[in-house]
Amino acid sequence: MTSRTDEHASPLDDNPKRDPNPPDNTQKDPADWVSGDDPMTGAQTSYLKTLSEQTQRPGDFAEDLSKAEASKRIDALKADLAG
Repeated sequence: MTSRTDEHASPLDDNPKRDPNPPDNTQKDPADWVSGDDPMTGAQTSYLKTLSEQTQRPGDFAEDLSKAEASKRIDALKADLAG
């Protein structure tokens, strides 16, 4: 016989999306990205070019960067702009 608790258990009870305190995975080291070696995206290309111009560091922009390297350079240039 199934207990009353088991009868009302829902598969959603184990859903991590319903966790009130989910683990934070929004900040992942670019070195750990599965697609980190892929070419940078169009958005990264545009943003990196803009940031390198704003910071007067055009040498930080290169067309052939990977997603991970572009992300690291974007973060560094944003930090420079923030002061």
